[in-house]
Amino acid sequence: MQQSRPRGRAPVVTDTDIRRVASALLVERGPEAVTLRAIARELGVTAPALYRYYDSLEDLLERLRLDFCADLAEDLTAELATLPDDGAAQFFAICRGFRRWALTHTREFTLVFASPGAGQARALRRFDEPFGRVFLAAAGRLLANYDIVTPPTDVIPPELRDDLVHFQTELLAALSESSQKFPAEKLDLGVTYLMIQIWARLYGHVTLEVFGNYPIPLDNPEILFDAMLADLGRTAGLLAE
Repeated sequence: MQQSRPRGRAPVVTDTDIRRVASALLVERGPEAVTLRAIARELGVTAPALYRYYDSLEDLLERLRLDFCADLAEDLTAELATLPDDGAAQFFAICRGFRRWALTHTREFTLVFASPGAGQARALRRFDEPFGRVFLAAAGRLLANYDIVTPPTDVIPPELRDDLVHFQTELLAALSESSQKFPAEKLDLGVTYLMIQIWARLYGHVTLEVFGNYPIPLDNPEILFDAMLADLGRTAGLLAE
């Protein structure tokens, strides 16, 4: 009687292996290529084997999102370490670094910043994430060392006040639970409004550039970006008129 061959053992995979393959699929082939079946095929295992580590593909993508967010924060932190201890210079470096990373990591940027979110709760939690902490630390240095020009509260549209107060409350709570050096006593409604406006303009410009959605062709969009930063700096009192 012929003896059957012993069946080979399935390869041993780790969480690191799964994220490495998922990241490579995303970067090289796009988000539609990232499926549990495709990851399992690359690793030589069955898709159900991945459920030992992740409940769903969405769970894995969220972990990837956090990994990419940490990579961005690491890049920015390394650049800041080479700069003088000047809040304005570091803030502008973060803005330029954010744009540079987005343009050279378009698929990672899409996952981290341009994927459908889970509403306001996720947006607020992002300030507890690596990039959010870098951004808040820069804002804290500006508030501590500069006389920031903020909009007077009477020019803030009344329809926005409840949302801004809620954001301010949640942000203060997040700061109190973290080790961030942030002068919380200066986080009034005007500062909150200014922070939202700065992020909207920064994110809006970068997103338009990443996805090629400018309404007109631009030979050098960096010039427009720098002009936008200069305008923000003058508005906030960081640059002279």
